[in-house]
Amino acid sequence: MRKIIVILVGVVLHSSASAMVGGAPETNTGVGAPVITIIGSRGSFCSGALIAPDVVLTAAHCIATGTDYKIVLYDAQRQPELRDVRRVASHPQFNPQGIAARRASADVALLQLARPLTKPVAVLGVPSEPIVAGQSFSVAGVGVSRPGDGKSGGTVRAAQLISTSHPGRLQIRLVDPATQNTSAGQGACTGDSGAPVVQQQSGRAIIIGVVSWSTGPNNTAGCGGLTGVTPLTLYRDWIVKTARAWGS
Repeated sequence: MRKIIVILVGVVLHSSASAMVGGAPETNTGVGAPVITIIGSRGSFCSGALIAPDVVLTAAHCIATGTDYKIVLYDAQRQPELRDVRRVASHPQFNPQGIAARRASADVALLQLARPLTKPVAVLGVPSEPIVAGQSFSVAGVGVSRPGDGKSGGTVRAAQLISTSHPGRLQIRLVDPATQNTSAGQGACTGDSGAPVVQQQSGRAIIIGVVSWSTGPNNTAGCGGLTGVTPLTLYRDWIVKTARAWGS
């Protein structure tokens, strides 16, 4: 078993989606309540969501072969506590090269915890169809709030974003409605990979996707521009079957 050292302030962050930047507020309730911090023995740092007491949904590009994972919980004094992960599974159709190029792929994965948690559990679903431009979505993650500053990560923050003019069942692109990708706004950043993307459906908050990547304004490198989402439309059945096979 590889030793995992938790230094959540100052950890080197490695993920395709660079946490919620642009002044996104902190939240531990609502869409932020089921959000989980995931760390790996090779320095990875991602977000996830508790979808059963012992199952976390995240992005497949957060999971690498030969890496051990743990989740991090915090006490009232913000002291970190590690919890063991029993096993992980990535969708068999995931293509890491596709996500690296911001193309659609089955970028979903599950982690089963060694012990169940008492945190709130999210409701799993799919986007309402048709998916059109201007629809509202919430994104909550534990990534950095200032690009390049690892010390600003580890806190759950949420942003309200809207879909762009090219949404679809394979990939949804979100943007801050106040900046429209022309200048830096709210959006995913380093550590927000795997963060839950939530849509209000019939008065309920439903997880309909996970964060896969981000850009800076005008599609430059960085954060605060586009937030790329893998919707669960084609993958929800795999998630449910895998969790049930694990006994969850």
